[in-house]
Amino acid sequence: MELKGISDLSETTGSERTAALRKTKQEIMPAEMQRTYSDGYDIYPVHPLGNGKIQFGYDTLAQWVVEQKTVVIDGYVGNFWDRIAADLTAELEILGAKTNVHHMHDFLKPEADIEQLVKPFLGSEDSVWGTKTSLDLADFYQLDALASHNPHPGDTVNILIGTGAALCGWDASVIYIDLPKNELQHRMNASAITNLGKSVADKPTTMYKRFYFVDWVVCNKHKESLLSRVDVLADGQGIDWITWAYMPDMLTGLKSLSRSAFRPRPWFTPGSWGGQWIKEHIPQVNQEESNYAWSFELIAPENGLVFESGGFLLEVSFDCLMVVAGSEVLGRHHAHFGNEFPIRFDFLDTFDGGNLSIQCHPSLPYIREHFGEQITQDETYYILDCAPDAKVYLGFQEDIDPVEFREVLENSLENNTAVAIDNYVQTFPAAKHDLFLIPNGTVHSSGKNNLVLEISATPYIFTFKMYDWLSKDLNGDPRPINIEHAFKNLRFDRKGKRVAEEHIAKPYVLAQGDGWKTLHLPTHEDHFYDVNRLEFEDEVTVQTEQVCHVLMLVEGTELSVRIGDQQTVFRYAETFVIPAAVPQYTLVNIGGGVAKVVKAFVKDGYGSAS
Repeated sequence: MELKGISDLSETTGSERTAALRKTKQEIMPAEMQRTYSDGYDIYPVHPLGNGKIQFGYDTLAQWVVEQKTVVIDGYVGNFWDRIAADLTAELEILGAKTNVHHMHDFLKPEADIEQLVKPFLGSEDSVWGTKTSLDLADFYQLDALASHNPHPGDTVNILIGTGAALCGWDASVIYIDLPKNELQHRMNASAITNLGKSVADKPTTMYKRFYFVDWVVCNKHKESLLSRVDVLADGQGIDWITWAYMPDMLTGLKSLSRSAFRPRPWFTPGSWGGQWIKEHIPQVNQEESNYAWSFELIAPENGLVFESGGFLLEVSFDCLMVVAGSEVLGRHHAHFGNEFPIRFDFLDTFDGGNLSIQCHPSLPYIREHFGEQITQDETYYILDCAPDAKVYLGFQEDIDPVEFREVLENSLENNTAVAIDNYVQTFPAAKHDLFLIPNGTVHSSGKNNLVLEISATPYIFTFKMYDWLSKDLNGDPRPINIEHAFKNLRFDRKGKRVAEEHIAKPYVLAQGDGWKTLHLPTHEDHFYDVNRLEFEDEVTVQTEQVCHVLMLVEGTELSVRIGDQQTVFRYAETFVIPAAVPQYTLVNIGGGVAKVVKAFVKDGYGSAS
């Protein structure tokens, strides 16, 4: 829901409106391509849709709406529905259309009823976690009232607009307005939007929990059920503009991605321990941020895919690709994972920053029982870059006493006292291209002066912090500490020499040829994914064997991926995906020297019994 008054900003300048509606120093992705960056990492990777496929502006959308007469405008939570309705109606008036606009928020159940509906899925008030909901979007609405509300036959154009509009049952054309998760969160942080059915914005952490465990779940299910009925797919991230395309063209584009090398759009966010590597090496990002802690390279629930046509850009969420072509993307592992993409790539930047918290992640039974996830947060740290003094905290000291460790942590939390963590947790020096193995239950942290490529299972918010170096978040508040959860999951047998033997990958040559070799960086037996590194002077050809590959150029400047007669260029530190439907691809080193490419993939045989 959009807050009252948000649409009433017509007297402000464009920059003032934007500042009021989103809290971030990072710009909205432009509606048109702006090739102003130098060669290097690109924060706006695009995929061509063909000429004349993407339309710009409410004026062009109004022309299509007039022809349809009756239109349902559905879309993701967090869209500025009142602004969209006002901008579209203004253009319809210019066309002389008599327009009647119906709003979905008029059909929501009473707020108190919705609060009771969602409460079982939100956990305790002081927790950052809930449980993924079993609700559907329809549960939020008074369906009888909605079903009895029909278009006005005397009006030129009838519009029903808002999240869930397609639930109405009208015989109407359908527009779906998607919204990138980063923009949703910038709006959330500005208190410019609310959760579904709420009249007032909560604090951002409370809203995020509700979004993650309830709103996004029901909206994703609704979107998946609706896409086959959509006529127009639009991008709702612009404040004063919209881009849109006809759904058949979008389906063609998405299906094309499922047989091509593609790159999700990354996004970046600062943090209490954040560093300076991203700012220094990726000049496209806003340099006014104090730091960047994370780059979401490929976190499927939150990343988007950007299409381009005639210079115009349109972003859709990653799940659209999975709904349309999940089996082509995941191949023989689709039966196990369904439309949930299983592998995550992200950066943790602590260069000239701070240490991450001492933490662990939940076991598979625990995450399923308590949070409703189907896979757990098994991680690895690949060291993309580091300073000479960098280190990683991993596993316990041989003489760890769990009772003493807990007492020390609880005393620190209660009295704000420092903990001599090295007395309890081991440290290992970090070197470029090391791979540290962090299956669930393993105590760990990245020290400062690392640029970590986190190669992980997709779940990404289930971090049980035990000690946070007495640091504060960017608002000056303590970050949540979760000792109780942690001690229900910590593996105290991962200690001493066993850690060096079992939790640091020992690379070996898996295959080699003239000018190339493939190294295997074995992951832990508890990881469902594995990691290889391809090293080559000129080129190397890779067979997928119906398995999806997630890759990154970790040494070198530039490479080309050749699939048939298609060639796509990727640069240092850019993440890209090769779908399982691609039988083979060739990596061509166009940057000189020896190129090194990390490849992550689901292990052979995993999920075959499901």
